[in-house]
Order: sequence, then structure tokens, then C-alpha cells
Amino acid sequence: MRVTVSRKAHFNSAHRLYRKDWSMEQNNTIFGKCNNPNYHGHNYELIASVTGEIDQETGFVIDVKILKDIIKKEIEDAFDHKNLNLDVPEFKDLNPTAENIAVVIHQKIKAKLASNLDLEVTLYETPRNFVTYSG
Repeated sequence: MRVTVSRKAHFNSAHRLYRKDWSMEQNNTIFGKCNNPNYHGHNYELIASVTGEIDQETGFVIDVKILKDIIKKEIEDAFDHKNLNLDVPEFKDLNPTAENIAVVIHQKIKAKLASNLDLEVTLYETPRNFVTYSG
């Protein structure tokens, strides 16, 4: 029996959407206000959902405390109150769009999970704008 266990988390980060190889005009056309050279911020909400078989001994798919600790160390400590473009190595050459942030979060959490567990992350950039990635 496969069951999904989810954990919510949040972090606050600044970013700027732009491509270094594009002109300011092209960046403004594509990214608009999100291309602000002084950056802008979001209160991100994250849902990490782990799916797997229920362990017959513990009754868990994953101990939620373990999931909580992975999210704290890998995501909250790394992203919270940071400028994603400047402070987070994964975005040195990767535009920190919600899509790319979700993929990076997935990679960081998945690397800490047992290989028999599936992961889906949903990242809310605003209450109405969100992305989901499951690998």
C-alpha cells in the first residue's frame, strides 16, 4: 500500500529574473518587474510530499521529523532570508524562476531520501502562483 506523507515549510528570499547574455530591453520584455536590478522578494510556501510503502514495523512511510529536519537543513537554512542570485550556489548560473527553484529543492531533498521513496514538491511563489515538480 503506497501512501503520501506531506510537510509544509516556508522561506523568504529575494531574487531577480534575468539572463546575463540578454540586453536590459530583452530582459524587461520577458521578465518585466521581476527583472528589477535591485531584486524583489517572495514569501515562498513549500509542500514536500513523499510517497512510498508503509513500513510494517513503524507504520511510517517516512518519519515526519526526519522529513522536517531534511527540509530545515537543505532548504530553509540554505534559502531563507537569502538573495537566491547572490547567496545560493545553485543559482549562480541558473535563473531562479519558480520552476528552477522547485527543481533545485527536489534535487536537494531527494538526495537525502531512501531510493525507494518518491518525492513531489509544490512551491508557492504567491498564494495564486505555484509550480509542482516530481522528477
